[in-house]
Amino acid sequence: MIDPHVHCRDWEESYKETIKHVFEVAKKQGIEKIFDMPNTKPPILGKKELLNRLKLAPKERRKDYFVYIAATPNEKQLKEAIKCYKDFRNVVGLKLYATIDSSSSKKVEKSIYVPQEKDQEFIYKILSENEYRGVLALHCEKAVFIKKDLWKPETPISHAIARPKISEIEAIKDQIRFAKKYNFKGILHICHISTKEGVELVKKERKSIRITCGVTPHHILWSEKKLKEDNGLLYKTNPPLRGIKDVLALRRCLKNGLIDWIESDHAPHALIEKLFYPHLSGYPSLILYSTIVNDLLPSIGMNEKMIRKVTFENIYKIFRDKLE
Repeated sequence: MIDPHVHCRDWEESYKETIKHVFEVAKKQGIEKIFDMPNTKPPILGKKELLNRLKLAPKERRKDYFVYIAATPNEKQLKEAIKCYKDFRNVVGLKLYATIDSSSSKKVEKSIYVPQEKDQEFIYKILSENEYRGVLALHCEKAVFIKKDLWKPETPISHAIARPKISEIEAIKDQIRFAKKYNFKGILHICHISTKEGVELVKKERKSIRITCGVTPHHILWSEKKLKEDNGLLYKTNPPLRGIKDVLALRRCLKNGLIDWIESDHAPHALIEKLFYPHLSGYPSLILYSTIVNDLLPSIGMNEKMIRKVTFENIYKIFRDKLE
């Protein structure tokens, strides 16, 4: 199996997680290959950070370690990222954070988070002009709909209110619009999709553009009720856990082939960072993977063939050139 979305925390945040340990956890879950995300400290922006990152993977696992490079509206950076994608087998694509992220430091947020539509649009323009045909992975939460003032740590459920469904839905619409406007030849991948409406948008556009979506274990296992529990802060994620109707809808969509694959979005933080300021978002969902595959998916009627599709085949089909 392949986990195409993990957050290893090496460098300044290695006290939270490391590539080496992620591989150890992955092995226990039955996963062979992992794709690391670029919102590291410092972020993965180009060749320098990429080479330093690749050195951190255990030598015997380097063939199984892959990474995304951040896509920012800095044209020079973006062109270097495209070149890295073309030159390095271990670079599986670019990642655009079309959102704000209150859990990141201002330094990192300014580097890779792209909340402005004009900046997002510029990225598509440059990618198309440079004939980028790889995967553009997307974190879709439209900034204008995120109401930070509604977030109250003493009431964790307020996180779901502060980052509502419409934020994801409208952000997905934006990315589809930009891709069409600039005749984007790559593949849009909507990461950690959390709404029924989001999946419906992807389904509608599959015939007109190349687009995929993935779902996390936590978004199909739990509803926002987890945020109301005594330890609700532990379940604070971006995007937030949704209502039970969306949870059940996502399960149906996964079973019916409308969601392409499962991605853990493994995002560990120190316990003190979750329960106290800055109340970081993220859950170490890689530990849930085997539970999802062995228990939840069979319980909703998915057989071995269907499970293999969402844990390996669909991922391999998109990233074949990198994985072979």
